[in-house]
This record gives sequence, C-alpha cells and structure tokens, in this order.
Amino acid sequence: MATTEHPPPSRLRTWMLEGLSDMGKDGGHTGPHAVPEPPHKGQRWYRVMCLTGVDYFSTLGYQPGIAALAAGLLSPVATLVLVIVTLAGALPVYRRVAKESPHGEGSIAMLERLLSFWQGKLFVLTLLGFAATDFLITITLSAADASTHLVENPHLTGALHDKQMLITLLLVALLGAVFLKGFLEAVGVAVVLVGIYLLLNVVVVIVGFYHVVTAGHLVTDWSSALTAEHGNVFAMVGVALLVFPKLALGLSGFETGVAVMPHVKGDPGDTEADPAGRIRDTKKLLTTAALIMSCFLIATSFITTLLIPEREFEPGGAANGRALAYLAHHYLGGAFGTVYDISTIAILWFAGASAMAGLLNLMPRYLPRYGMAPHWARAVRPMVLVFILVAFLVTWIFDANVDKQGGAYATGVLVLISSAAIAVTIAARKAGQRGWTIGFAVISAVFLYTTVVNVIERPDGVKIGACFIAGIILISLLSRLLRAFELRVTSVTLDPMAERFIRDMASRKMRFIANEPDRRDKAEYRDKIEQIREDNDMPEQDDFVFAEVTVTDPSEFEGGLTVRGEVLHGRYRVLTLESPSVPNALAALLLHVRDTTACTPHIYFEWTEGNPFTNFLRFFLFGSGEVAPVTREVLREAEPDRERRPRVHTG
Repeated sequence: MATTEHPPPSRLRTWMLEGLSDMGKDGGHTGPHAVPEPPHKGQRWYRVMCLTGVDYFSTLGYQPGIAALAAGLLSPVATLVLVIVTLAGALPVYRRVAKESPHGEGSIAMLERLLSFWQGKLFVLTLLGFAATDFLITITLSAADASTHLVENPHLTGALHDKQMLITLLLVALLGAVFLKGFLEAVGVAVVLVGIYLLLNVVVVIVGFYHVVTAGHLVTDWSSALTAEHGNVFAMVGVALLVFPKLALGLSGFETGVAVMPHVKGDPGDTEADPAGRIRDTKKLLTTAALIMSCFLIATSFITTLLIPEREFEPGGAANGRALAYLAHHYLGGAFGTVYDISTIAILWFAGASAMAGLLNLMPRYLPRYGMAPHWARAVRPMVLVFILVAFLVTWIFDANVDKQGGAYATGVLVLISSAAIAVTIAARKAGQRGWTIGFAVISAVFLYTTVVNVIERPDGVKIGACFIAGIILISLLSRLLRAFELRVTSVTLDPMAERFIRDMASRKMRFIANEPDRRDKAEYRDKIEQIREDNDMPEQDDFVFAEVTVTDPSEFEGGLTVRGEVLHGRYRVLTLESPSVPNALAALLLHVRDTTACTPHIYFEWTEGNPFTNFLRFFLFGSGEVAPVTREVLREAEPDRERRPRVHTG
C-alpha cells in the first residue's frame, strides 16, 4: 500500500504514542506492559494469585464495615451466605470460564462469539460499560478507602482532617503518573504486598477472637440480641438472603483472576491451542483465592460485629470504611495500627493499579478491532489520561466516599458475574452437559436476582454504569463514523486463478467492472458490459474483469481479504471477494493490483439510485450503499498522490 510523507512528529507526540505501532496486532500486546512475556512462560499459579489478590483481598479493607452497615447484627450470617454463593456459584462459573477462554479473554469474549452483526457489538459495548464501571470504581473506591485509613490514623487525623477528597485525588493522580512513566505489573511486588497484608490480618483476627473468647458475654449478648430482633433462625436466614446483594463487593476479583491467565506458567507441554496446564493451575488459583477470602470474610465479619460498637460503623465513625484497622489500633496499639494502615493503603493503591492494567488490557482488545476507537486508543499513555480524568470525575461525584461508591462497584461486579454465569450455561448446553446446564442456570438465576435487587436498592450503580455505557457507545459510533473511509483491509491474498487474471491484464490497460452479484447468468454480465461501454463512451473491447463483493458481517471493521478467480459461461472473468464493506474491499483490491503490477488500474461503476444520505447510512451500517464515491474516497485517503491513485469511473 502507498505511504504518505508526514512531517516528523513532536517529541511529546512520540512519547505519548510510544508503542502504538505494535498495539493490537495478532499476537501483539495491547496492555500496559512494555514487553509481553514469551508464549507459555510466566509465573507459578500461587504467585499470580497474589496479582489477583491485590484486588480481591484488598476488599477486606472495607468489606466488614460495609457488611455491618448493611446487615447490622446479622453481618456474620449474611457474610456466610456470601461465602456459600462464592464457593458454590461464582467459583464453579469462573473455573468453567477459565476452561473456555484460556488466553484471558474472559466471559465477554465467550458471549461475543454467540452474537454477530450490530446486536453483538452493542451487547459487547454494554458489557464493556459495566466492566469499565467495575475497574474504574475499583480505582476510585480503593483510593478513597486508602485515604480514609490515612485520615483516620490517630497520629494524622488532626493534620489531615477534611482533606480526604484532596488525598484521594492525589492517590489517583499518582497512579496515573506511574502508568505514564511506564508501568510493569510486577508479580513480585504483589506477592510482597499480599503476603504482608494477609499476615497482618491473621494477627488482627487471632487477637480479635482472643478478645471475643475471653469476654464470653459478647457471644451471649450477640445471640440474645439476634433472637430478640429476628425471633428464630429461619427469619435470620431470610433477612440475610435479602441483604446479601448489599454484600456483593465480596465477590470482586474473579474477572481479574481470569484476566491474568496468560501470566500462569502451566506445563512445559502446553500449546496455545491446548494450554491444559495453564487451565489446571488457573483453577487452582481461583479455588485457593476463594477459600482464603472466604475464611477471612467469615472471621472478620464475626469479630468486627462483636467487638466494634454499632455507631462506629456509621458515616463519621472511627470504624467506617476501616473496621479491621479500628481493631488493630484498639487492641494492638498505635505502632501496629500504623503499620496495618500503611499495608492497607499500599494494597488498596496497588488494587487500583491492577484495575488500571485491566482497563488497558480490556479496551484495546475490542474497541480498535471494531473501529470504535481512534488509532491512539491502542497506545497506553493517552488511555491512561482518559481513565484518570474519568476517575477524577467519579471521585468528585461520589465525594470520595466509600459507602456511596459501593452500589456502583457492586453493580459492575454483579453484571460481569451474571454474564459469565449465562455464558457458561450456554457453553454447557452446547456441549450437551445437561447436569452442568441446569446447575449453571440456577447460579445464573441467583446472580440475576442479586443484580436486580442491587439495582433497585442502590440505583446509583446502574446510573453510573449507564453513563459509562452511553459514553462508550456514543464515542464508539462517532469513532466508527470518523474512520469509515479508512482502508480497513489488513492483507490481500489472491488464489492462482485470480493471480492469472491480474498477470494477463498487466500488459494492457487494466479495467475492472464493479458488479453486484444477482442471478450471475450470461445475460447479467453481457448487459453489464454493454451498459459500462455506453455510459463511458468506450470502444468495443472485451478486456474486462468483474469484481464482485459479497458483504459478510458489516459490523466488523477490519480483516484480511481473500480474492478468488473464476470464469463464468466460458468467457467472463470474475473476481469474487467477501468483506464487511464493499467500497473498502474494492479499494484494497485496486491498490494491491497497482502495487504488484506497477500499473494503474481503472474501475467502472454505475450510480446508485436513491438519497445520498440514505445511501451513506446503508454503507455505514450494512457495508453497501453508494459504492462509487465511497470507493473513491477510501482511495483518496489511502493514496494522496493523484498520479498513483487508481482511477474510478462512474456513469
């Protein structure tokens, strides 16, 4: 294809778009890592688990407090329900997702394969909106909770009082600065952070249980209060089931667990087509992380409910958003409490980094391939700026408050888990596994119920999710519109017959006729040639080759083009092409012929009847419409030199 001379880009532009040329290619890396790991290399599963853990385990920083606010004295019972749903629902679903998408594509890719045309793209864009909600709220909520731990530290509360918003914005900005400099998702750092954080939590849990056991009246008082408030065990379980959706934050981390699959080392004999070791070890990763988190959730909800006065969980209370830190300071002293705060702040901040890495890996996987993002969206630094600005806005909207962001976070998490459950249900049904189909269908129903209840009770989550979805769809369609006239064909391959046609024409004037295939009988081709001669006042000659494009899925944006040649009715040479867009395919064919033969090809069209605007919409949505002027425009953008540009004739 032709190249265009451009003035040298500025240093700032070069720095901002560094690595752009390598983004999005098949097998290329589209995330924030400077150098992707070689195929089948990586880390042992338990080390990669820590990478997931900075997101999953860090929720201990705020989950016990959110559970206490939502369920009150029933917090341990509601948390037990959450653990059952985790182990019997989310875990089996994502173990199946790991099997179905072993390269980290996740449930969105599984559902993408089930739908085509524009409805498939819009469905994926909707899921991407909820995924963006999940990851971006992870960044802002984690930063807000980290600032809460900092502000509420007894040694700093006087100096940092009323500065939580500023501290949260600074933490988000620091996260962006790290990615702008060049972030490498260091598994080693995650291992250290998760190891220290879990060890400190073990100490807090042991000390908490010690105080619960030594003060025997706490358990008695708690059980008596529960009985007085709810009457019997069945009523308690019923209420726990009702408040369970408010605890959905404890389900976060599973989507990240699948996204990090490419980092799992697996077995030496693994191949890209059959990474059996990677799948097995990822299942170990998911199971171990779920078991560890389940134990911590039950233990921490129990000790925080019994040891912390209920008023301290309320907004403004000392345990709001930092229940375990409250216990650490109260029972282990200021020094240990400060160390715990530092560890919590570090892992919460790194959870934001993990979420940012997830965003930068997820969005370039879909939007540029759909033509629904500008070219610079494949580069890391411009996208970092976009996400950080959005994070600033979300932080401001929610006033850097952990409780206010819980609904939005839970909505994003639940929608992704529900979509994963539906995806594996469909996969099991296609595989003819009746038992698994029924089981996954029940799990899907549970998560859909939880999602609906969460949306009804906390509509802020779906509102912010809807804003992300609307923004993504609007920007995507505008980008697709702006890029409509790009040469979207990545490669052109001719079969032997097509190559023979091109060689034969190279010694004469190369003339193509664009033909919309209809009956494909002898009369169709004879009449078409006569019409082209008459419209263009051409002398008698038979040296034409027909070019016929069959539109496949017009919602696809780019891909390779295969050209097949055939001779019909003993005399008419026809090149057949399949493409999402007729004009782009014809333009790519003409440029390829010019480059391989050093001759300038001519192509002949007839005008399309109808309103030009209507025809453009047909082209934008369905890949056809007014073909002649659009083909010429694609050629003009691809080849600015008029002397080298293939000739377009319309009569």
